[in-house]
Amino acid sequence: MKLTIFSRLVLGYLIIFILVVAANVYVIYQLRQFNTWTQSILSVDNRVLDIHKKLTDTLLSQIEYEKKYIIMNDQALLKNFLKSRDEFAVHLGTIHSLVDSDEDVHILQRITQLHNEYLSLFSEEASLLKTNEQYPHVRFKEEKEKILDEITVMLRQLKDNTQLHTYEKIRNIAESGEKSRDLAMVIIATSLVFGVAISIVITQNITKPLLIVKSKIRKIAKGDFEKNVQVSSPPEMKELAEALNSMCDRLKEVDKMKSDFFSLMSHELRTPLTSIKEGTNLLCEQFGGEISVKQERILSIIAEESNRLIELVNSLLDISKIEAGMMMYHFTYVDLVPLIQNAITGMLPLSASKNVSIKKNMCQLPHIKVDTEKILQVLRNLIGNAVKFTPDGGLVTVLAEPVEAGVKVSVIDTGPGIDSKYLATIFDKFSQATLTKSNKLKGSGVGLAIVKHIIKDHGGTVWAESEVGHGSTFTFVLPVS
Repeated sequence: MKLTIFSRLVLGYLIIFILVVAANVYVIYQLRQFNTWTQSILSVDNRVLDIHKKLTDTLLSQIEYEKKYIIMNDQALLKNFLKSRDEFAVHLGTIHSLVDSDEDVHILQRITQLHNEYLSLFSEEASLLKTNEQYPHVRFKEEKEKILDEITVMLRQLKDNTQLHTYEKIRNIAESGEKSRDLAMVIIATSLVFGVAISIVITQNITKPLLIVKSKIRKIAKGDFEKNVQVSSPPEMKELAEALNSMCDRLKEVDKMKSDFFSLMSHELRTPLTSIKEGTNLLCEQFGGEISVKQERILSIIAEESNRLIELVNSLLDISKIEAGMMMYHFTYVDLVPLIQNAITGMLPLSASKNVSIKKNMCQLPHIKVDTEKILQVLRNLIGNAVKFTPDGGLVTVLAEPVEAGVKVSVIDTGPGIDSKYLATIFDKFSQATLTKSNKLKGSGVGLAIVKHIIKDHGGTVWAESEVGHGSTFTFVLPVS
């Protein structure tokens, strides 16, 4: 199933959205990790260090009160000792609830055990002190100091472990931050690349068929009605291509009907026009009796118009043959210079009547393979048009020179020029340009179309260049076989 343009856009944006969301989710997860480690430092490690200080202080208080009590046997000192003992036990229980490593739990258990031994020794010594009898106080002192030294070592180790945990957490935060930054940059870059790639693919999937349709529409504007638009996706473009192909079929049918009509009419008109021409010539030669000067002038006009209509019919028949692929060519190797001279000579009466000069500028040309009659028809069309549209006193120049591609022939006039918007269609059938200084359309509109087909059939190219108010230049190039 082919996705529509809307579906492709939605799918592309959805993929980009998922990539962006994935990047954001990862960043949020890392932020939560940072928060967890930070809270652990604040709520556990810092509290453990704070309670460690309190444990050390209460332990020192116990030692101080215990020593004074042994010396002075004062109950107030005993009471303060017991208070410090209770505070030590409370702090020890609190810190026990905070630590979670096995080593720290073992240290606390050992501190608790040693503290209990210390209290036992104190209780035993206190009992002996009450009897006022001699007892080995040096032994008690040494044992208590040994226990207290070990407790101090255990507390210091607990503190070192806590600080080490803090440093590890801070290092983890730093390393995780770097990894998160690097990974986030990778995800963002990947999302950007994928986003751009998906956008390009979607855009190409839309613009490529549009360009195909646009190219075909331009061909249709130039008269190419062949059904050759193949677009399978997206469905909207496929439907548009099918509609365009259907339109091409219809236009081709209409164009064929038009061509068939002109061909039929040309055939039907050719015989009666020939009869009118011959009859007019006979009357002009007074085969039907003497005629007056006025009648002779009228018959001359009729003969001239008959010739013009016969030329138009012949042109229509030629264009019909060309389009049907029935135009016959007889190629021979010739020199174009005599053909050009022949075409110029044939245009001299017309140029003289309009007071237009024809200038030629021709180099030595290589022999090329052409149909002499068809190329002579091309030259007559181009030179005749130049003379026709050049005002009185103007100049028509015919240039011929060898070029790398073959032989180049240009016909340059000093007429009013052609608007640039007409240059693209001037060689189309029944297309004529409206001159700047005149709104009259001269000619049948098939002469240049015949020129284009003949030059194309010879493997050459033809084009027009013009600027309003500065004349026109019609050029064709024929290849050297």
